Amino acid sequence: MADDLSRTLTTRTNMAQPRHDWTLEEVEALFARPFMELVFEAASVHRAWFDPSQIQKSQLLSIKTGGCAENCGYCSQSSSFQTGLKAEKLLDADVVIAEAAAAKAGGASRFCMGAAWRELKDRDTPRLAKMISGVKALGLETCATLGMLTADQARQLKEAGLDYYNHNLDTGPEYYAEVVTTRTYQDRLDTLEHVRDAGMNTCCGGIVGMGEARRDRAGLLHALATLPAHPDSLPVNALVPVTGTPLGERVLKAGEIDPIEFVRTVAVARLVCPRAMVRLSAGRETMTPEMQALCFLAGANSIFVGGKLLTTPNPEEDEDARLFALLDLQPMPVGATAR
Repeated sequence: MADDLSRTLTTRTNMAQPRHDWTLEEVEALFARPFMELVFEAASVHRAWFDPSQIQKSQLLSIKTGGCAENCGYCSQSSSFQTGLKAEKLLDADVVIAEAAAAKAGGASRFCMGAAWRELKDRDTPRLAKMISGVKALGLETCATLGMLTADQARQLKEAGLDYYNHNLDTGPEYYAEVVTTRTYQDRLDTLEHVRDAGMNTCCGGIVGMGEARRDRAGLLHALATLPAHPDSLPVNALVPVTGTPLGERVLKAGEIDPIEFVRTVAVARLVCPRAMVRLSAGRETMTPEMQALCFLAGANSIFVGGKLLTTPNPEEDEDARLFALLDLQPMPVGATAR
């Protein structure tokens, strides 16, 4: 009995250490663990690196909406699909900074700026630099998602004060062609490399519930866990089906991902990337408090706040206040990282 306990404690200690040599079969085996055991292991690893009562609150603003040249099959902002979304121009820096100030007043510690672009154009960099420096001056962490970057653009964003750059892998390599064909997996990996080389933190995750198999979810997390550096933030999005998008139409017919399978994905993300901020991102609008509580127990420790995520709905501030009170959670301080 004592030997079994010793082996169990040793296993948990080892699992809490970051690894970059995961095999796909090992990640699949984690998904196949008995649910209660999986969540318990993930919760134990979470506690090795973070205070489980603290949740990071970030806010996301669409600074340039619609008209994107990519054909991501989930996205309402793609010019390839008829979703009824009107394209808009890049917002002025003063507008963005005012939104960031409001986000800070509402309790957010990180402000994320998203533009519906295939790649950043050099002509837009000065305007973005003004936004970033203005948001940074408010005392917020800064994050942006602007499509693909060159090495020089990444350096310029870093110099402007950008802390995090979001560039998701979306799904596993084998399912990727079912999601988007206008950029390759390697394109995404190249941008992440430019971001790391510039000295910025990476925010990189994906979307589940797009019709993929469990092996594809394992493939996504395997790809993230074997990067040269694990993502500093790892968003786990549940697909929000949008009428007019190929994947949205498919999921509206077939049904959304099972909640327990979603929690499994969060737990495995925590196990393979133990020091990452694992964020509940898109899809939280339709999650019950009980499901969100399970996700937090399984290692999620970051959320987006505010009524909208780019173009999709998100819980309002008062709903999240009730959730935090119900679960005895506290906002994570600005700049907090893994122990």
